[in-house]
Amino acid sequence: MLVTVRLFALQRQQLGLRQLPLDVPGGSTIDDAWEALCQAHPDLASAGPSMRFARNGTYADRTEPLAEGDEVALIPPVAGGARDAAEASGGSGTQDPPRDDDGAVRWISLSSEPIRDADLAELRAAVATDGDGAVVTFLGRTRETPGTPAPGQEADAARFAGQRVVGLDYEAYESMAIATLETIADEIATRFGVRRLAILHRTGEVAVGETSVAIVVAAGHRGEAFDACRYAIEELKARAPIWKSERFATGQVWLGAPARSGPMAAPDGQPDRREGSA
Repeated sequence: MLVTVRLFALQRQQLGLRQLPLDVPGGSTIDDAWEALCQAHPDLASAGPSMRFARNGTYADRTEPLAEGDEVALIPPVAGGARDAAEASGGSGTQDPPRDDDGAVRWISLSSEPIRDADLAELRAAVATDGDGAVVTFLGRTRETPGTPAPGQEADAARFAGQRVVGLDYEAYESMAIATLETIADEIATRFGVRRLAILHRTGEVAVGETSVAIVVAAGHRGEAFDACRYAIEELKARAPIWKSERFATGQVWLGAPARSGPMAAPDGQPDRREGSA
């Protein structure tokens, strides 16, 4: 049975490949495919505890069975990671966001182009209506101080201790990232009643001081607007298959923590009461 394995971030660098065919016995699971891959490429094995998987563009458990022609994506620690509480639809500022007859607006995009002040002004104008009393904007920027290295990258990070970050490099599993952000937007509508928002995320090189992610939320009142914006960035960083590495003058380090495949449970360990499941 032939399946396709897609590789990203550190594993892509290790093998020098973005994808490869893998022949596994009929009835194999994702975990069986992972074991076969590690036998063929032993350098991958150390990433096992922090690795997550997707089958045909959706997060999947290791025990999920595979079928002929399936695509298995290795999901290494993502940009934000679980420690925090369709293809891209176009670049920033390139097209009007869809607006439903009932006033809902959703603009979700990945772009290799810089996110400019003019783009943010356009988004605020497009997302907000005369009935909105609050527009909340979050900007994530590249800073010059290092972040938390991904599992297995600690020794590399130690080599650059005391050095200044000169930029970030972002990589995404674009179709799955867009689908994940769409799901997060659906959750925001259910949890907070907020249906007008935009999420733009950069890919490629992002220099220090530049914006890597922008979220704009409009709502009738500030409470739900703040809640929705915070939920959007926390869930994006924990779940979206977007990876980042810090660039230093003499090398790079991948950042993040193991991905979370669904919404985070409420602090008492129970699913959020507004969502019904985690």
